[in-house]
Amino acid sequence: MWASSGAVSKFLFNEGMTPYDLVQIRVTLASLILGAYLLIFDSPLLKVPLKDMKWMIVLGALVMALVQISYFYTISRLQLMSAILLQYLSPILVAIFAASFWGEKMTRLKLLAIFLAFTGCYLAVGGYNINNLRLNLEGIIGGLIAAVSYAVYSLLGEKLMSKYSPWTVVFYALFFASITWHFVHPPFKYINTSYTMGQLLGITYIVVVGTIGAFSFFFWGINYIRSTRAMITATLEPVSAGVIAWIFLGEKLEPLQILGAMLCICAVVILQIRADQDLLAPQLLRGCEKVN
Repeated sequence: MWASSGAVSKFLFNEGMTPYDLVQIRVTLASLILGAYLLIFDSPLLKVPLKDMKWMIVLGALVMALVQISYFYTISRLQLMSAILLQYLSPILVAIFAASFWGEKMTRLKLLAIFLAFTGCYLAVGGYNINNLRLNLEGIIGGLIAAVSYAVYSLLGEKLMSKYSPWTVVFYALFFASITWHFVHPPFKYINTSYTMGQLLGITYIVVVGTIGAFSFFFWGINYIRSTRAMITATLEPVSAGVIAWIFLGEKLEPLQILGAMLCICAVVILQIRADQDLLAPQLLRGCEKVN
């Protein structure tokens, strides 16, 4: 769902829509639909004390707003798979942050993952060709901003989700992001804009399928498998995006770009498997103590 909505957004950009218009529409409609659903069917999830609401505002008005625009801007500038892969640097950045500020040990496996990720992204964006770097520099910068902002979103979101439902966090993140985008971009511009039927269908798909639907299935999946394994499964997104973009958008990747994509995905999988083992080890020790 995430991969296909990325392809649809690329189609909308090719049709003349700007990333700024699309991000404003996406966060606004998604927050309205999700908010209405929670209000009707599970209103207690909307209750957040004032002391934590300030962090929800930071997460949404600053971080989510930046995540959304940097993601769409990068897609508008780069090939779809390369754009999504750049955002997949975020787990690597989180690992570096944890080692630098939280005292987590920087193991050889983590160093290998970091090396694979940066090498892979360098190849995926065509860094081996100086002309590619010059032509795609703005998109690459946008992708790096997307990776950093998504890493911050992951860290702050994880902190909030330790106390609140994921749906509470996602709703307020989208809601406050929509407020930001009505300040920094002409408010309610979409009301006075005429869209073609194809554009309306594309917008609807991104909001319903690529936002609400994708998050719904992701959280549903976490109920059945560990979150780290869910993240490993989610690395299918750039692969799926590459296939979809090749079939429907005619985007073709060079062999070195495909190699770079494989290295990036390997890096994320290595980190997530390691995280899964780190979480599992204390549980196994407790189990052994009970047996003894």
